Amino acid sequence: MEWMGLNELREKYLTFFESKNHTRMASANLIPQGDNSLLLINSGMAPLKKFFLGTETPPNKRVTTCQKCIRTPDIERVGKTARHGTYFEMLGNFSFGDYFKTEAIQWAWEFLTGALEIPAEKLWVTVFESDDEAEEIWVNKIGVPKDRVVRLGKADNFWEHGSGPCGPCSEIHFDRGESYGPFESFEQAGDCDRIIEIWNLVFSQFDSDGKGNYAEMAHKNIDTGMGLERLACVMQGVDNLFEVDTVQNIMKHISSIAGVSYKENEKTDVSLRVITDHIRSTVMMVGDGVTASNTGRGYVLRRLLRRAARHGRLLGINKPFLFEVADTVIDENKCAYPELEEKRGYIKKLILTEEESFAKTIDTGMDLLNGMLSRIEKGGVLSGDDAFKLSDTYGFPIDLTIEIAEEKGASVDTEKFAELAANAKAIARADRLAKGGSSWDEDALSGITLPKTKFTGYTSLSEASTVLGVFKDGGEVSELNEGDDGVIILDTTPFYAESGGQVGDKGTITIGESRFAVSDTKKTANGQYLHFGTVEIGGIGKGDTVSADVDKTLRYATMRNHTAAHLLQAALRKVLGDHVHQAGSYVDSEHCRFDFSHFEAVTAEQLAEVESIVNTNIFDAIPVTMTEMPIEEARKLDAMALFGEKYGNVVRVVEAKGVSIEFCGGTHIDNTSRLGLFHIVSENSVAAGVRRIEAVTGSGVLSLLGNYKAVTDTAAHMLKAAKPDELSAKIKAMQSEIKQLEKENSDLNAKLAASQTGDIMSDAEQVGGVRVAHAVLKGVPADSLRSMGDDIKSGNDDAVCLIASVNGDSASILCVCGKAAVAAGANAGKIVREVSALTGGKGGGRPDSAMAGVGDVSKLESALNSCADIVKGFVG
Repeated sequence: MEWMGLNELREKYLTFFESKNHTRMASANLIPQGDNSLLLINSGMAPLKKFFLGTETPPNKRVTTCQKCIRTPDIERVGKTARHGTYFEMLGNFSFGDYFKTEAIQWAWEFLTGALEIPAEKLWVTVFESDDEAEEIWVNKIGVPKDRVVRLGKADNFWEHGSGPCGPCSEIHFDRGESYGPFESFEQAGDCDRIIEIWNLVFSQFDSDGKGNYAEMAHKNIDTGMGLERLACVMQGVDNLFEVDTVQNIMKHISSIAGVSYKENEKTDVSLRVITDHIRSTVMMVGDGVTASNTGRGYVLRRLLRRAARHGRLLGINKPFLFEVADTVIDENKCAYPELEEKRGYIKKLILTEEESFAKTIDTGMDLLNGMLSRIEKGGVLSGDDAFKLSDTYGFPIDLTIEIAEEKGASVDTEKFAELAANAKAIARADRLAKGGSSWDEDALSGITLPKTKFTGYTSLSEASTVLGVFKDGGEVSELNEGDDGVIILDTTPFYAESGGQVGDKGTITIGESRFAVSDTKKTANGQYLHFGTVEIGGIGKGDTVSADVDKTLRYATMRNHTAAHLLQAALRKVLGDHVHQAGSYVDSEHCRFDFSHFEAVTAEQLAEVESIVNTNIFDAIPVTMTEMPIEEARKLDAMALFGEKYGNVVRVVEAKGVSIEFCGGTHIDNTSRLGLFHIVSENSVAAGVRRIEAVTGSGVLSLLGNYKAVTDTAAHMLKAAKPDELSAKIKAMQSEIKQLEKENSDLNAKLAASQTGDIMSDAEQVGGVRVAHAVLKGVPADSLRSMGDDIKSGNDDAVCLIASVNGDSASILCVCGKAAVAAGANAGKIVREVSALTGGKGGGRPDSAMAGVGDVSKLESALNSCADIVKGFVG
């Protein structure tokens, strides 16, 4: 058995199973696509569930993968042992109703003992206690001695998760030898890590009802999993994943930055392992589009980054460094995951930003936490109040507080912390509602017990409806009269209620001559549509049959902007990369605002390309379809879903054929050509890793062009240009004229300054061996003031001269000293500092020339009159 690198092992495995007619599939994104049961992909089988469940058809009945995986339940154990890690790669070969036990076992043995040349005598096998078929294959077909095939119970060798497909499994184990302990029994050897599992073969042959009943499946499946890092440990003869070649190279980079070596000190070893593991996870997550936040997978990323950064400080690294180590992670993995190279800059920038952000809070948080812990006896409890103060006031993560407290032999009152955190959220929510200035808060709305409103606004903008309820000042009334503000609930409505970033519709509700102007539409959690507005004429009451009419102009404009948001996201993903995901949106009749995940400013060239792509899609007149379908069917179409959004069994899918397909409950135009034009107005940052684009479409573009024209027409008139296209020439001529006037003004000031220098020194006062003079001038620029000073000191070696220039409410003082004056002890910097201090100002400079600002101009004259006494202190 020869030494083999991790990257070579991965390729050897995949190539081997390709030779067995398996289709190699790329690793799925760590962000689960269409599976809300997972925060992050945590197994090789997870992305393939759709094939096992039959909701999608695989590219081949035989598939092989190497899947990136993240598991964080034991995050606090990472580093403390060499066995735990959050990131790993899982090798797997899968059969969807094709081959079964015989082939799975034969090929596993062939790969290990043939392709890798692992000695057969070092391998042990386990099977489910009643799986005679598997044992028979291992013993009679493969030739494994029967005493090396161990039968284990359901807890160890039967894969089952609730109801559905399940079955026995067979595991292959490797004997690492006597250096890990004696071999007294299989169980004992496993306990001391002499025997380690390297491959698990799951035989999915039963359909469980979840109640202990198992029916044989007509089409059986194979699901195998072998940890790549675990296999590398075997092939490289090392103890654990942190000693595998690619992982060691990452650790060596960290060691070089910290100036420490692995296996020299257990305390520093813990930190090296934590950082090594966490930066691997971080790079892979960011590369797959995860951005740091305080919720969901974004919080997992932030937690990993901050834990790694904190352990960097324990190693004495007091600067951002993880972004540098990311280079090595990328270099070690780019052969298998080339997208890491493509996103290198983005990955490093996001990590650096998080490091810099955390650095602002960790020092203060650590000082406070250490102070709190110093007052607690060993084995004591840090109060929930203190933990909450650290989190709420200083942004110090609770998980770090718990970990550090444990290191000091203390625990944290997490129940009290959770209670305080929940209370804080409730208070913040109440504050937001109070600031909203509306009596229609969530508590009031939740009390409405009327039937749900039927929405018809996808296909109709006018509807005959019955008034189910009328509300005024937060309470139900029988009717609204002319001038009343209130809310009307209808049995059926074409009005779209604010949702998914799209504003609620406006329009009218009428009966006869009576008219209620709808200013906004919202929806309760129970499904009633609330039409907010004012009775303009007459009155409307409960039970009335009314006509509900949406403002078509506003609705169509809003629809154009909503469809534009979909086209914009597709264009951004095409130009910037697949890491772009919607982070928020707001569309109304005037503009489209779209927030998206991206770490750096979008360049002018990229914005131009995005805008061009969207306009091309508009000019291509692409049909836009809106279809309701089962969610599983929508997932088969690769429809994009909003992260964190919960969807029902039936979803609405909006598709611009070949360009964009998304889950969306909003309203849209039926053809991209109806957008007319699309123009990006602005792009800016709204949060770390989140950018915002504002854009306009259709009449919004015309309105914007109208505004631009008005501005240029006004400018042309003011500059006496015959037409706007002459503006550039006019502005250029004006700039040239201004520059010439500034030069003439500067020349005049210089001449004026030169004419005044002689007058200033004529009134000089003799102090010791120098002559002291001062003067106050009006509106002399700083450059002219310095020019005057240079003339005075060059023509008067014994001069100490202070010249002040007053410009309205501000003033500055120049002090110059001739060569003889400096030799006598005068120092312009110190003298001007003392004089300006008398006015409340500050300044200083060289011994021969210095300037200072004036604090209070009214004190300037008095300060200058003191200059002779001040100079006397320097020259005697």
